[in-house]
Amino acid sequence: MNDARSALLLALLAACAILIFTPLSAIAHHGWADFDATSELTLHGVVVDFHYVNPHSVVEFTATDEKGQTRQWQGEFGSPNELARKGWSQTSLNAGDKITITGHPAKNGVPALHVSSITLANGQEVKLYGGR
Repeated sequence: MNDARSALLLALLAACAILIFTPLSAIAHHGWADFDATSELTLHGVVVDFHYVNPHSVVEFTATDEKGQTRQWQGEFGSPNELARKGWSQTSLNAGDKITITGHPAKNGVPALHVSSITLANGQEVKLYGGR
């Protein structure tokens, strides 16, 4: 009987530890600390590739700036699970698709965005995070 109580106590302690520490690790995972939440940028571009992968899906695209320079950009989304809830799949973006993409730019100046919305060539707009 004593062994059964010890096993039960150990199981309860393990369950409590999981409940306490799992949310902390999820918060510490990544966040969007690399992106400037106070600034938003909209670009018109052409999809080069779309990676529907964990932990963050990514669209690679080219966009031309106001000086006429074409630059390769990267837009980070949430996980495929988050995108699937909005009706997306691995074929939602394809090389050559024209897009208008809005998001928070990288703080360090690299051509990258945390995507808040994207408009496809057919006019379909998908709001991803309401700006964050």
